[in-house]
Amino acid sequence: MVEHEKTGPVDWLNWSFSRVAMWAPALIVLIIFYEVFMRYILFRPTLWVNEMSLWIGGAIYVTAGLYAMQQRSHIRIFIIYDVAPRWLRKIFDALSAICVCIFAFAVIYGGFGEAAAKFWRWETFGTAFDPPIPATNKSLILATLLVLGLQAMSNLIRDWPSVAWVRKTFDILAAGLLIGLCLWALPVLFSEFTDIEGSLKMPLKWRIGVGLVLVISIGIVLYGLIKDFNKTPAEHVELDEVEEEAAALREVNAPDAVLTGTPPPVDAASGKIEGDR
Repeated sequence: MVEHEKTGPVDWLNWSFSRVAMWAPALIVLIIFYEVFMRYILFRPTLWVNEMSLWIGGAIYVTAGLYAMQQRSHIRIFIIYDVAPRWLRKIFDALSAICVCIFAFAVIYGGFGEAAAKFWRWETFGTAFDPPIPATNKSLILATLLVLGLQAMSNLIRDWPSVAWVRKTFDILAAGLLIGLCLWALPVLFSEFTDIEGSLKMPLKWRIGVGLVLVISIGIVLYGLIKDFNKTPAEHVELDEVEEEAAALREVNAPDAVLTGTPPPVDAASGKIEGDR
């Protein structure tokens, strides 16, 4: 598979964190091997592997759709889309992006209160290992949906290249929204360090870690905005899978040049076919 190019602040943010998430399944396999060794070889089972694998797996499941959206590899039905004229395809793509944004807004609006409550009290899993799965993954769902909606609009603007001012305006607004949310969250993380009622109960090490993620996100968004601000995206052409496979087979099974009556050129000095070693 050839990766779709990344252009703009949303693509760069999505692509960068997806690169980290790609290694997460390998980490799950590694810790499960460790648990098998400890349980059946040393007879000392761990308390943390099962919950850790659930924690990481949940995060992968939530964020995997972002990379699929950026790569245009999400599941779509092409029965009508393939036979539609270009102007109707543009309408279909616009309606699809609008539906994604409506869904993202509805889930964020409906789930913000619960996610904020779980995050604010730093709700844990309630086991011996007791990881903060509800506090982190509930918030991650809303953050993922926000980026998903922005990614859908970014794809629409770039797949059917709009005029430069539309693309640049969207990039500025999207970058401003993402950076603004990160800058708003940073003071909240480090405003209080007590555990009194009404304050954020997140441990200091977690505050530092989340703060670093926010700072890195700001840097990635700014880099993507500056790097691709004047880059004109190429129009994205959706190829039919059957036609693509047929073209590949034709290339592999192309008849030999000699059999077609057009033999390859021969070097007069060496008597060998040009290009052969």
